[in-house]
Amino acid sequence: MKPRHKRAAIIVGGLAAVGIASYLVLNAFRSNLVFFFTPTQVASGEAPVNRTFRVGGMVKVGSVKRDNLTVAFVVTDTAKDMGVSYTGILPDLFREGKGVVAQGKLGADGKFTASEVLAKHDENYMPPEAQAAMDQAQAQKTIKTLK
Repeated sequence: MKPRHKRAAIIVGGLAAVGIASYLVLNAFRSNLVFFFTPTQVASGEAPVNRTFRVGGMVKVGSVKRDNLTVAFVVTDTAKDMGVSYTGILPDLFREGKGVVAQGKLGADGKFTASEVLAKHDENYMPPEAQAAMDQAQAQKTIKTLK
C-alpha cells in the first residue's frame, strides 16, 4: 500500500470513529433528556405520550388520596389541574398547597404516572421554570376572566 493510501485510510478511519462516538453521545443525551411541562401545557397536548417528562405546579388542597404506598393527587398551575398517581414514599416536604415536580409518563388514557416526586425544600423556593409557567398560566387565566 502506498503512503498516500495509508494516510487516506487513517483519515477515513478517524472520521468514522469520531462519527460513531458523536452518534453514541447524542443518542445517550437524547434518551436522558427530560422536559418540564405545566398542567396547562399537558392539557393542550404539548407533552409527549409514553415518554418521560416532568410536570410541576402546586398540590391542590384536598386532592391527596392515599392507599398504602400509592398516592393520587392533583397538580395545578391555577389555570388547569392534572391528576398524578405515584407509588412509593413521598418526600417529607410533600404537602397540599405546596410546590411539587413529578417525573413520569403520560399514558394513552391521559393519566400521569409518576416515577419520582420532588418537593420544594423551603418556604420561598420554587424551580424557576415552574414559577414562570405558573405566572404565565395565571396571567392567561386573568386575561380570560377579563374578556
